[in-house]
Amino acid sequence: MVHEYAHSFTAWLLHFKANPLALDYGHITLDNILFQEDIDENVDYGPIFAAGHGYLAALIAVAGVLIGNGLSYLLSRLLYARAQMKESRVWAMFFFWICVMSVGNFLSYVPVHTFATHADLATTVQGFGVSAWMIAVVLGVPFAIAIWHFLTRMLPDAKVFLFQQEPVSQGVLILLTTDLIFVFFGGSGIRNYGSASHWLSAFSKYVLSPVITVFSLQQSAHRWPIRERLYRS
Repeated sequence: MVHEYAHSFTAWLLHFKANPLALDYGHITLDNILFQEDIDENVDYGPIFAAGHGYLAALIAVAGVLIGNGLSYLLSRLLYARAQMKESRVWAMFFFWICVMSVGNFLSYVPVHTFATHADLATTVQGFGVSAWMIAVVLGVPFAIAIWHFLTRMLPDAKVFLFQQEPVSQGVLILLTTDLIFVFFGGSGIRNYGSASHWLSAFSKYVLSPVITVFSLQQSAHRWPIRERLYRS
């Protein structure tokens, strides 16, 4: 929802949409309720390109992952740290999963959908008139850093903070996290987005997912400075 509203509000701010709340919410099905599979930003890019504003269409298209998921990532990291300071495991858990959703979207869009035949980043490439490789580098570098930082800092910290003396629960947390990031989000291009997205999704599901899962299960917890101060006090 954060992702789609970022598209919609950007289109509204650029005067290409009358109502920023008017998403296409899809059908009332179990899949759509649980996974929001049919929800769409409800932005018509055709007239924007026809009017010669391709770069604005590109801004709207990239806003979902860059603004929507970018802001949700930064805020969830900040609010997770604040929940730690207050020793609130409930809120820490909530913001942890928001962060998982955010970095999962980073992977889903760059690189999985960067070379897709259609959808957001294909529109971005068309609108800016650049190579998909440029988008992969410009967005891929910061997204890769965010994913790496999450996996090496936040995840090992969260498994200890949320489940201090519960190794089974820690393992379940890691399995759910890596499955969501590398299978659910990373595997989103396995069908209907072209061969490049298919193979990138296959690599995420069948190579990255097991490798990162094993790495995360073996990784020792890293305590952030906030956690160190809490322990010392």
